[in-house]
Amino acid sequence: MNKPLVIGHRGAMGHETENTLASVQKALDLGVDMIEIDVFKIRSGEIVVFHDVSLERLTDGTGKIEAYNYDDLQNLTLEGGHKIPTLQEVINLMDKKAHLNIELKGSNTADRVNFIINYYVREKGWPLDKFLISSFKWEELKRMRALNPQIRIAILTDKDPLQAIAIGEELNALAINPYYKTLTLENVDKIQKEGFKVYPYTVNEVEDIKSMKQMGVDGIITNYPERID
Repeated sequence: MNKPLVIGHRGAMGHETENTLASVQKALDLGVDMIEIDVFKIRSGEIVVFHDVSLERLTDGTGKIEAYNYDDLQNLTLEGGHKIPTLQEVINLMDKKAHLNIELKGSNTADRVNFIINYYVREKGWPLDKFLISSFKWEELKRMRALNPQIRIAILTDKDPLQAIAIGEELNALAINPYYKTLTLENVDKIQKEGFKVYPYTVNEVEDIKSMKQMGVDGIITNYPERID
């Protein structure tokens, strides 16, 4: 049985506040193969790492993150005393030590994310294949593919994963990232035979991890990277 890639969800959010530099560092400390983060483009143009549309759950602020400018966002504090990082801060911290799965959570993110990735490839020596772009917003993935014919893409879906095959073929995607409870031995096999990797999310319980391994998935997105041995 091949060992699946260990993919830290929002860093290692079982241990540190999600999508923070501390969470990313914890994932690196745990030896992950890849780290998954979420990004939005805010009003002043920066790409910031955050999961929710609104700020209330994790910060002392209110309202939609996309409505903020960078300076005002820096005045907010996340649970655990952290700040909301930029995409560049996460990439700098990772320093090529693992692959990075950037989920385009907000709208109109593809252009700026592509610009940032190209900078790190051109100026900092990051291999392009260290980056993987995923999204539930398939139109955003189409935009990314139009901008960057070579970037690796993963199709996120919470529905029947076989329905993602067509868009995966259209975008020449590397992987389909399905909700783990939608997977069976049969549909994993079918997806892989169509030429895609299977990276299910978010698999935290030991029994579920074991089940995913038995199905032969290629990677596992988890809050607890240390549970995948």
